[in-house]
Amino acid sequence: MKKLLYHFDTDVMPSVFDSVVAYDGGADHVTQLSGVTEENCNSLVEGAIYTRAPKDKKNTAIFVGGSDLIAGQKLFQAVQNEFFGNFSVSVMLDSNGCNTTSAAGVALLNQATNLQGKTAVVLAGTGPVGQRAAVLLAKSGANVRLTSRKQSRSAEACKAMHTRFGVEMTPMQADDDVSIQQAMDGAHVVFGAAKAGIQLLNAKQWQNHPSLELIADVGTSKILGFEGIDVMDKGTERYGVKVFGGIGIGALKLKLHRACITKLFESNDIVLDAEAIYKIAQHMAK
Repeated sequence: MKKLLYHFDTDVMPSVFDSVVAYDGGADHVTQLSGVTEENCNSLVEGAIYTRAPKDKKNTAIFVGGSDLIAGQKLFQAVQNEFFGNFSVSVMLDSNGCNTTSAAGVALLNQATNLQGKTAVVLAGTGPVGQRAAVLLAKSGANVRLTSRKQSRSAEACKAMHTRFGVEMTPMQADDDVSIQQAMDGAHVVFGAAKAGIQLLNAKQWQNHPSLELIADVGTSKILGFEGIDVMDKGTERYGVKVFGGIGIGALKLKLHRACITKLFESNDIVLDAEAIYKIAQHMAK
């Protein structure tokens, strides 16, 4: 029986990246549907859960993607709300790569050092990857400072993550050299999650930092989030700091994404969100 993956994308155009990785993860056929929301997903989910016998439902799965994490979370929950009894299929959330990218990055950081009690700063932290990285850092025992160019956005994100995951973190504004320095005061770990082409730190800001131990930047464009690192860095030591670049993280992210797709077809009741995906990442990073 063919393994069918239904990709519910909240955007107008579904992601090509997610389609390729889905096939590489073992799906026999991927159906990409765009503009899927919590309001219009009902009949789509019904089509997935009613069409195969209980023993065969493990061969159908749903992947929730798109660029909007909030919309993705609502859709992810709405999909699960349609399940009852044995009428369910496995489902995964990875809006904008938020879960697989952050899980890969934090797993590599946790492999490099024990994050318990460390002060970790997430720069540009209110985007999908930044929010999930902050959650996973906090769940790893770090004291997390979440930054944004606006204090209000940072505070709103911290409140939302406390509600969803029960984690505490400190919202901070970081929009100029002074506020960035304040956010990084006494920091041991810095995770950069900016959009492509945005530099978060110049070389001096991290190379001369007295307490910094680890930095990770998910950027892969010509202009990286942290000046002076290499996109291929994977635990590379530079100026006494262990550095992880976008491709160094991305290699594990891709393996993790494929592994999660494979796992969806093991049974019909698997739910892959941040915590579950991070557990898989930790195992793979060893």
